Amino acid sequence: MANKNDNKTNSKPNIIKGGFIKVMGNEKWQPLTIPLFSILLSLIVASIIFLILGKNPISAFHNLLQGSGVLSKPNYASYKSALTDFMTLLDAMTPLLFASLAVTVAMRAGLFNIGASGQMLLAGFVSTVLIGYSGLPAVLAKPLVIIVGVVTGAILGGLVGFLKYRFNINEVVSTIMFNYIVQYVISFFINSYYVDPVSRQSRYINPEARLTYTNVEVGGLKMNISLGIVIGLVVAIVLKFFLDKTRIGFEINAVGANPKAAKYAGINVGKTIVSAMVLSGALSGLAGVTYFLGYYSSIQPRVLPSTGFDAVAVSLLGNNNPVGIIGASFIISVIDQGSTYMSSMSGIRHEIASLITGLILLFSACGAYIKYRINITKANLSRNNVKEASK
Repeated sequence: MANKNDNKTNSKPNIIKGGFIKVMGNEKWQPLTIPLFSILLSLIVASIIFLILGKNPISAFHNLLQGSGVLSKPNYASYKSALTDFMTLLDAMTPLLFASLAVTVAMRAGLFNIGASGQMLLAGFVSTVLIGYSGLPAVLAKPLVIIVGVVTGAILGGLVGFLKYRFNINEVVSTIMFNYIVQYVISFFINSYYVDPVSRQSRYINPEARLTYTNVEVGGLKMNISLGIVIGLVVAIVLKFFLDKTRIGFEINAVGANPKAAKYAGINVGKTIVSAMVLSGALSGLAGVTYFLGYYSSIQPRVLPSTGFDAVAVSLLGNNNPVGIIGASFIISVIDQGSTYMSSMSGIRHEIASLITGLILLFSACGAYIKYRINITKANLSRNNVKEASK
């Protein structure tokens, strides 16, 4: 009897483990299940931190969703509602989406584009000076802002790719250096020629050139409507097709997987590296114009947008999949946008939101290890099942 009870007791963990492995071990769904598992782990750790601080995790996360516009707040100011907060969330998400796609393209080619922030800043500044202050009508200004931003970002990204190909300069080093160069050179020009004496930032751009319509009255509500979010969603889907179904996309993936094997197969590795960085820089340029001429309408001197660095977390969380990055950028944007309201309602410091984002990045970076452990456990369970069946 004791042995039977022991067997029943031992079988319960095995059933739970088997169910977990059945869900997580399906390789077809692992690009989705592993990032979700990483998010769950980060939320569990964040909840423990909330408990240590004496706060209710459920209330904190509820306030976080309320602040971002996903859930409704108890009260709103005039002309505001959950919808207006949600539209602001989408506006803030747009640059992050483009920057994350930029990082993903580089990673697919085996490169680490840590310079998305510098490429964003340069694209935003050039578009601001050439188009934002031009006085052109909206029908011309808005498309030109996008074109100038794409070209500027592509040039800087292509330069990084060329340095990697021609002189074997590590792209991490070159992009970090370009970040500093762009940051301080643009700061000099803003402070010398374009500074606003009141805000101490660059002068505000003309509304006709801005990619976000602000305070648009719809149904008795005043909201911000981003033009870039629609473009971003389309670009993500097109990029998914490009990377998975086209010859150039195959070459980028092949070079990222194994440059020597790709070269042996007849792929021009240098050309592919430069092309990948040109595309990555172009997407960073889109992030820059939707950030500095969309979500914001001026540039703060000597400050790199953190969006370019957050994009690394989003890219990892989205498993370097353009479609997955849509969901990942939404999650990170929810955390960022809802943190202020969570802080005021729950009494939790604003920096906790950055901690949650960091935890997500940490566990997302462990995605390959999580997959490895799942596969090992799956193999062990299979062997045990075979042994039990043979008895």
